Amino acid sequence: MKKVYKLEDLDCANCAAKMERAIAKIDGVDAVSISFMAQRMSIEADESRLDEIMREVVKVCRKVEPDCRILL
Repeated sequence: MKKVYKLEDLDCANCAAKMERAIAKIDGVDAVSISFMAQRMSIEADESRLDEIMREVVKVCRKVEPDCRILL
């Protein structure tokens, strides 16, 4: 299942790239793309585990960019 989420307070393209690499390593994530300019994240993941995966995504993002929020 592919979903697109809006991001808030993503400060730099380097942080977006770090978040993208970390999210891609999460079990169940098939593909992820983060656009710094558009402040959007597109994620393809196992639909049956999407809530669990998104909780993990939020944790990963906070480690890289504590101010960034994913609007679920």
